[in-house]
Amino acid sequence: MKIGYIRVSRDKQATALQEDAMQREQCEQVFTDKMSGKRFDRPEFVKMVERARAGDIIVVWRLDRLGRSLKELVETVNQLAERGIELRSLKESIDTSTPTGKLMFHIMAALAEFERDSIRERTLAGLEAARARGRTGGRPSALAHLRPGQLERARKLYASKEYTIAEIMALTGFKSKATFYKYVVNPEKQK
Repeated sequence: MKIGYIRVSRDKQATALQEDAMQREQCEQVFTDKMSGKRFDRPEFVKMVERARAGDIIVVWRLDRLGRSLKELVETVNQLAERGIELRSLKESIDTSTPTGKLMFHIMAALAEFERDSIRERTLAGLEAARARGRTGGRPSALAHLRPGQLERARKLYASKEYTIAEIMALTGFKSKATFYKYVVNPEKQK
């Protein structure tokens, strides 16, 4: 029996492309998960693996639909093979029922992991280079727009009880009441 497995990362992503591929492959049963491949608790994937029997072929549109890491892919394929279940990946033209297909699976999985590792290394190198130039990234501080000394001035004006909060915010450049309360009215909570 051919069993199809479809996975998209989010509910908003369409499954039509993968569904069409499963119909062309004449899959008798299709399981669909709408969640990240990084998650191990994919309920439809678990159901599919439990229902598959020796002689069955699990069909996926691409290898990355099964898992995100080489280790996870190899473990999954090996577990299936131990039970006599084969894998067919349509985009990579891999069919583990043949020796060539098994070899291609391992090569493609290794290349996919190499690509992810390369992307991760480039990202980390870029972040390190940016930090060396004084750029930290991330969300700017809620106080970044204030001129030097404005926070202390706001605290003094607030302590004097001569101005309303709206007036102090206007005088010192605070844009948000929440930020004003956080740093001026209740600064002890920030320690």
